[in-house]
Amino acid sequence: MSTTETTTPTTSDDPRDDRMENAMGNTVANPAARRGGYLGLWRRVPRDLGFLLPTLPVVVVAVSVLSTVFFTGTGMIAIFVGLFIVVLALYIARGFGQLELVRLRWAGEPAITPPRWDPPGEARTPLRTILGPLVNGHYWLYLLHGMVVNFIIGVVSWSLTIVWVTGSLGGVSYWLWGRFLPRDDGNIWLYDVVVDWMLPGNTLATDPFLGESLFQLVVGIVLLTTLPFITRGMTAVHQFAARGMLGAWRAEALQREVADLSASRGAAVSAEDRSLRRLERDIHDGPQQRLVRLQMDLASAERRLETDPAAARGLLAEARQQAHDTLEELRALSRGLVPPILQDRGLIAGLESLAARSTIPVRLELTVDPALRLPSEIERGAYFAASELLTNAAKHSRATGIRLHLALRRVPDDDTTWLDLWVIDNGVGGAVPTEAHGLRGLDERLQGLRGMLSIDSPAGGPTAVGAHIPLTDTAPGSIALS
Repeated sequence: MSTTETTTPTTSDDPRDDRMENAMGNTVANPAARRGGYLGLWRRVPRDLGFLLPTLPVVVVAVSVLSTVFFTGTGMIAIFVGLFIVVLALYIARGFGQLELVRLRWAGEPAITPPRWDPPGEARTPLRTILGPLVNGHYWLYLLHGMVVNFIIGVVSWSLTIVWVTGSLGGVSYWLWGRFLPRDDGNIWLYDVVVDWMLPGNTLATDPFLGESLFQLVVGIVLLTTLPFITRGMTAVHQFAARGMLGAWRAEALQREVADLSASRGAAVSAEDRSLRRLERDIHDGPQQRLVRLQMDLASAERRLETDPAAARGLLAEARQQAHDTLEELRALSRGLVPPILQDRGLIAGLESLAARSTIPVRLELTVDPALRLPSEIERGAYFAASELLTNAAKHSRATGIRLHLALRRVPDDDTTWLDLWVIDNGVGGAVPTEAHGLRGLDERLQGLRGMLSIDSPAGGPTAVGAHIPLTDTAPGSIALS
């Protein structure tokens, strides 16, 4: 028995209770904050200011600490102790670099993939941990970024930000606070200086405070109008420098991609091999035994056909039932390979069929278009994930109700779309992936699709297991436990 709730598709719907965090580790940014145009720039101003205003203290502390430690180390290299101090400086530079990446992330900038600090395939020995940074180019780039590049960019960006913020706010509010400034005959009015520069020998016959207020208002409006461009531009400069110096090199990204593809291929082969072995076992234990029995019944009926026609008719009827049962079992096995409903009507109909056959009442929560069709391998993977999870819940959870949630989730940061399928039950909890069992096999199947499995199943329940499959890009497969 199942009930279906179909809602308008969303990009970040999460059916889990408030205790559940996003197992993917991806924060879906508010689409309104990413729209273009002038208003979009203004929406980013608070986050940009939150990044730019603390920049000066951060870069000053960074250059002070790094310069002190690094030059102390280089001055003492002759006595060998300095080598370890230089390594310490490199580790500190790595820390400041990671702080910069975190600050940029908080400012709403796209995530920058950090470098792989430990070369793949090499043992992590104490000597490599201590002296490894000396031969790792990323550490030296982080040091250059913290001691020179980020300090220069930070001072310039902070200065321009302060000028624009104070100039705009002070200019538009000068008429309010300017009247409290002390005045005497020696006062120099800024608007007089500008007018005299633009029109030498001419002065405006107006109240000095009124003229100054109007001039400050114009300047303040100009600065306030251009403030979003300044904050956005300065943050973008920091992002550009960080991407070039603090991010992973393209060669490393390609190495990771090759490693991920190899792991996914291995997982897919392993899952397929396990499925074939299970199919072989099921055929041996089921249809093959029935066919042997059918052959024996037909042989016995053939022997009795002339001597005992009544018994022969009984054996033939029995054989017909055996043939019918064998056919039904073969059909069931074939549905386990590629369910006909999945081929004919798509994933949504397949999930509705699974929910209807479940021994525990299932409530469907579909936040996608009912007519949605996806690539066959994606639909097949999602269908079998739902089937496995519903079967596990029926066998082990002792639940009285299950929610099956399906949604598409857009991740603007890396321009990917994910299919999220959650099976949430109100049972006893305690689900863990065990070698050669259902959840581990499901994880291997998802890895073959570059997806991942997330599990949240505390003792006492509830259990929420999610299958996440990328539709437009790739991601490493893993099991996330919470």
